[in-house]
Amino acid sequence: MNADVVTGAAGVVAAGLASPGITGAGATGTAVVGSDAALRQILHGLPGVDQVGAQERAASLATRSIKREAKLWALETAVTMVDLTTLEGADTPGKVRGLCSKALLPDPTDATTPRPAAVCVYGDMVPTAREVLGSASGVRIAAVATAFPSGRASMGVKLADTRDAVAAGADEIDMVIDRGAFLSGRYLEVFDEIAQVKAACGDARLKVIMETGELVTYDNVRRASWLCMLAGGDFIKTSTGKVSPAATLPVTLIMLEAVRDWRGLTGEMVGVKPAGGIRTSKDALKFLVTVNEVVGEDWLDPHWFRFGASSLLNDLLLQRQRIATGAYSGADYVTDDSPSLY
Repeated sequence: MNADVVTGAAGVVAAGLASPGITGAGATGTAVVGSDAALRQILHGLPGVDQVGAQERAASLATRSIKREAKLWALETAVTMVDLTTLEGADTPGKVRGLCSKALLPDPTDATTPRPAAVCVYGDMVPTAREVLGSASGVRIAAVATAFPSGRASMGVKLADTRDAVAAGADEIDMVIDRGAFLSGRYLEVFDEIAQVKAACGDARLKVIMETGELVTYDNVRRASWLCMLAGGDFIKTSTGKVSPAATLPVTLIMLEAVRDWRGLTGEMVGVKPAGGIRTSKDALKFLVTVNEVVGEDWLDPHWFRFGASSLLNDLLLQRQRIATGAYSGADYVTDDSPSLY
């Protein structure tokens, strides 16, 4: 995105926030919005996304190479950004315990291996995760809520889902927006939903899942990103991992541009979490290059950038072992995350 477009995006939102019916803004203090019309003025006034340009820039960034001396740093940084995830109907307490144990000691052959940022589970598994991780491990517990992955539930159910997870010990909540409401132009409904869930989170950080694979256009991705930030989301997240396409580089690029412009407008940082389909170290490094090029080093930190993944961690560990030993280990050199029987 060129400087004129950046200025245009910030200018549109700044003008919208100054219009009647909207006061205040920010991830720590949501805007006060009075109508769908006020939100539509902001969101539909944003500059359109150049689809070809976004795809070409993402493809160009994906070709950047990382020199060997920087690769270990990049791999270890990526490890610290992983939300190690299990979100299956067949999840058991044993599987969650195993996943948490892996988060505490990712590579049993090397105690210097950094730990991932978080373990992400369904809300009912939060107590099990807390039992293993404790409160001093540095590994956070993220819980999906608000009728994940569909988001099809009453507001009361969504808020109860959120409060239950926080009360059980979740440090972070990953909510899903009502994509039907967004695509129907009921922006105020989505805004209010996010703002209420944010309030229910208390001290827990809120990641807002847009399910970009269902948003159809890049323009919608940009609009949804701004809507989530206006409503108070601490992170914007691509996907549940249950819909294809999930986390693509062009979509993540657009989201990174949005948080960059938001910071330019408000002075506040908002995190970004691509989730779903990121399985290899090569893919993860492409995302890190994009983060560095689009928003800069401030976001190269697990507090502001995460990968939602289940199998990515193993490949990162194997690549880390290869740099350390000079030989590539097979998959049996890392732990198997298949479900346990207990």
